[in-house]
Amino acid sequence: MAGRNGTAPLLEVVGLHAAVAGNEILRGLDLSLRVGEVHAVMGPNGSGKSTFTNVLAGRPGYQITAGSVLYKGRDLLTMPADERARAGIFLAFQYPVELPGIRNREFLRTALEALRTARGEPKLSVREFNKLLEEKARQMEFDPDLMKRSVNEGFSGGEKKRNEILQLSVLGPKLALLDETDSGLDIDALKVVANGINAFRAPDKALLLVTHYQRILNYVMPDFVHVLIEGRIVKSGGRDLALELEARGYEWVREAVESGSV
Repeated sequence: MAGRNGTAPLLEVVGLHAAVAGNEILRGLDLSLRVGEVHAVMGPNGSGKSTFTNVLAGRPGYQITAGSVLYKGRDLLTMPADERARAGIFLAFQYPVELPGIRNREFLRTALEALRTARGEPKLSVREFNKLLEEKARQMEFDPDLMKRSVNEGFSGGEKKRNEILQLSVLGPKLALLDETDSGLDIDALKVVANGINAFRAPDKALLLVTHYQRILNYVMPDFVHVLIEGRIVKSGGRDLALELEARGYEWVREAVESGSV
């Protein structure tokens, strides 16, 4: 079904319930996201934000108990994680993992080749890839020497987050899921990461940004802000909602939900 901008949703989540080890975390989550849009999902600890992105990316350990998720009109929940990645879904981790023995440059080149093959695009030559990587690394103020090291091994927290956005920039997915990419960043690193996210934005791409705080939204302006409480989105609005949450906290939303006023 066509939406408010005349296009069908890229991602359509309806009544999603998910559990971990029998403990229900998502309790009827609904979200519709179209290309060209940036959606910010905010909420207190334990509300299900990371569970939501992990479920969308296909990470193991989650049980889907009800609901549906369509991605480009396909049943996302039946797709293995690697198929979701090839179809254009990218997850930036809240805590980026280290991959000992796998050099950053080779990791990126292998991943990009797999994606270009899935998209029916020719592989880049070594020279073309090196030029692309150097340009993207320069934009992210990423130390070229880190490309020679194993993925995230020995990186600082800020370097790991920059590396995640560097991967996003090089791979060029259709849908980016950023799980608290701003956590642990000082103001200078936050600006660099935000610039990388803004450079990714395009009319044919979409972004779901999970965060506790509105500070990154000073640099990455969202089209929509959603408040996730106890496993479901209870309130949505524009960027002003994020500012209100910063000023008043989450408790007023929880109280409004309990009173039935939202």
